Amino acid sequence: MTKKKKVLAILAVLAVILLAFIGGQAYAKYVSEVRGEGIAEVATWSFKVNGQNEQVESINLASTCNNETLVDNKIAPGTSGSFNIIVDATGSEVGINYNITFTEEENKPQNLKFEYNDTEYNSIKDLEDDLSGTINANDEDKTRTLNVKWKWDYETGSNPEEILSNDLVDTEDAKRIQNYTFDVVVTGTQVEPQA
Repeated sequence: MTKKKKVLAILAVLAVILLAFIGGQAYAKYVSEVRGEGIAEVATWSFKVNGQNEQVESINLASTCNNETLVDNKIAPGTSGSFNIIVDATGSEVGINYNITFTEEENKPQNLKFEYNDTEYNSIKDLEDDLSGTINANDEDKTRTLNVKWKWDYETGSNPEEILSNDLVDTEDAKRIQNYTFDVVVTGTQVEPQA
């Protein structure tokens, strides 16, 4: 290689280095990194029924009888009473939809009726939709007391024939039924937050 070619090669290399330096400066950008911390507090969940977290106490209709209608600690035609289901979301920071269902209903006397909010029901299962509801996150009072009344009328019917027919039904129920039972299941579900 001649001296002239060596000088040209060195100049070419220097030109490439100079262009890379100048070009790198022209395309430089400012970069800063700022770090922060994400924090989100989790809303508290609290849901109780009749003061319990896990299981509702048994509801014994005989123990809810009006004293003047109580017959030897058993229910019979002419008895009545009421019981409360208390849904409590005190301490919860989210809204709660509560759903009440009655399962395993067995041996209901045919003329035993239930009442809630002045509406009469033939079966306790018929109350489920009317008892269920919502406690909002910002409600001042986060308890709901649901008072369910029950009655087994002494006479059922509007004329002598109906009364006689229902008396026979009551008598047959008394012969075959020893215990009327049902389970109460109360489920609380968080209300889905709205955007």
